[in-house]
Amino acid sequence: MMWLKFTMSTAVVTLRICRFGNLATLRPHIRSITQASSYLDTRTHSIRPLCCRSPFLAGHASITLTQGLQPIRTITTDRPSWYESVADSTPVCLTEQLLVSAQQMTGLPWWASIMCTTLALRTAITLPLGIYQAIIIAKVEALQKEIAVLARQLRFEISVKAKEKGWTEKTCRFHFKKNLKRIVSELYVRDNCHPFKASLLIWVQLPMWVCLSLALRNLSLGMGHVPLEAGLATGGALWFPDLTLPDSTWIMPVSLGLINLLITEIFALRQLEPSMFQKYVTNFIRGISLVMIPIAATVPSSMSLYWLSSSCVGLAHNLLLRSPRFRSVCRIPPTRSDSETPYKDIAAAFVAKYVK
Repeated sequence: MMWLKFTMSTAVVTLRICRFGNLATLRPHIRSITQASSYLDTRTHSIRPLCCRSPFLAGHASITLTQGLQPIRTITTDRPSWYESVADSTPVCLTEQLLVSAQQMTGLPWWASIMCTTLALRTAITLPLGIYQAIIIAKVEALQKEIAVLARQLRFEISVKAKEKGWTEKTCRFHFKKNLKRIVSELYVRDNCHPFKASLLIWVQLPMWVCLSLALRNLSLGMGHVPLEAGLATGGALWFPDLTLPDSTWIMPVSLGLINLLITEIFALRQLEPSMFQKYVTNFIRGISLVMIPIAATVPSSMSLYWLSSSCVGLAHNLLLRSPRFRSVCRIPPTRSDSETPYKDIAAAFVAKYVK
């Protein structure tokens, strides 16, 4: 990346040589509205106003012009911020191409294309991982009874050994925890159900969410590798006709927060005896759900629409994974927390906790 620095007492502008441009046809690549309010036309040496809706600040270097446009050539050592680096990364660029291809192949308006793409990706990628997560959790839950029996047996053996060797209570606890951990690990290996495997869903879903969000942000602000800002500006519907602008009615941001809170409460209601750590995690997720409301109100509507669509699909998948028939088809092992009427139980628990 090359920068040019000029000095002039009347104007300070930011100039960046694009990757695919040259000095004869130079147009600055503006990353945010804070970078420049005007730019230099290299053919006429006049200052033209430029507007940009990007709310994000990117790394830049200032350039000044002197009387007579005497150039002072310098090479800057400024590097792009981590946010800019992620937004310009290869996965995000590929995601931009995926979104554009999906819209062009289906011929749907952008709002419908975003929703359909979200549904397709979450159903093809995250739903199978959700099923796998449910299988792992069911196997781990089924092992708890066997672990309890082995723990009692181990405690008895440790007490006998302690009498023979005169171990202290601290030594007994050390050997008990050490051997119980080994036994539990062997059981996880035997049944191929290490609890860490249940977290595979989040390790796939989170990067996918970030890539899609940044891809839509780039396309909406005219910063993507494909110029589609004009198409997105007319690709909305109902109260959000322009997908490049935030939702001024706050309908989508508030709906997003409510859906995320509902998903969190459904998980919380399923925990019969939550631990202190689980309570902390639940409260943290509740806080994140509330924080996402004002954030969703400041980003382009295309991002809010994607976030809302993704949360709705996630809620539908969570309810689907509660269905006894669906769990049977997917061969998810039964657990003691399963119910023949899961949806009635969820509604009853919700009413008992929040209404009465």
